[in-house]
Amino acid sequence: MGTACEISVRFHEPPADLAGLFTTFYRADFDCPGGRVEDALQPEWGGMRFFAGDYPESRIGDGPTLAGTDFSAMGPSSQPIAFKLGTCSMWGIDLLPMGWAAFMNVPASDLANRIYDGRKQADFARFAALTDSLEFGSAAEDRDRDRIIEFFRNMRQAGPEPDPRIRAIHQMLLNPELPNVSSMAEQCGMNQRTMERVCRKHFGFPPKLLLRRQRFMRSLSKFMLDPSLGWIGALDSLYFDQSHFVRDCHTFLGMAPSEYAAMDHPILAAFMRERMKAHGSAVQTLDKPD
Repeated sequence: MGTACEISVRFHEPPADLAGLFTTFYRADFDCPGGRVEDALQPEWGGMRFFAGDYPESRIGDGPTLAGTDFSAMGPSSQPIAFKLGTCSMWGIDLLPMGWAAFMNVPASDLANRIYDGRKQADFARFAALTDSLEFGSAAEDRDRDRIIEFFRNMRQAGPEPDPRIRAIHQMLLNPELPNVSSMAEQCGMNQRTMERVCRKHFGFPPKLLLRRQRFMRSLSKFMLDPSLGWIGALDSLYFDQSHFVRDCHTFLGMAPSEYAAMDHPILAAFMRERMKAHGSAVQTLDKPD
């Protein structure tokens, strides 16, 4: 992890007609003259990343490593996404649950915690044409952004309207005072079995795990943005005690909080700071569904 890497990232908001389907579109450039840099992303929604230059290596949790592709695609994750990358450029497109419903023809739970070569995985292969259309040159960023918007706008017009219950569930997940699944189901106006089916299909996980992930990500993002708080100062109000948080840290990051705090995060920390300034949310799991 000791290799220096200069990072430049710009976040582009989706247009109004695609709002609620994506977190952001973002373009990043990495200049790593000393070689590859290692880091790990926190749990995320599903999405796609397109690369030019030195293609990265990546894996989710203890899963297999993906390497040698210009198009990586993944389902929603509840485990860390480790990666190594060198000098390259990247476009990132992250699908909110409503976006998964609009553009994916497979339940999110089928692809959860998995990362693929998007050119070879059948459910993502139809997005390969977008990869081939991107220029990646520094002067082409606006053109590439417009191509991404047009690609999804055309695909959106041919697709069905997503289930409105997805938005209701997503809004409830962002409520920091929501204590349990029964309260969530009641406020969403559906029974727990129905809500579980909708969550698995479009969010990738059952409601209980989604609530745990949201609670954990609120705490982790707060700590990452201001480490001076310490873990105690960053803990979400719904944690009973620190041991409760430690268990979640092992679940979602595969390590203890002290281990995570001791690691360098040269890419993740830069992304979170820029994302917070540009988008008002440091991590995409805390983005609103509209």
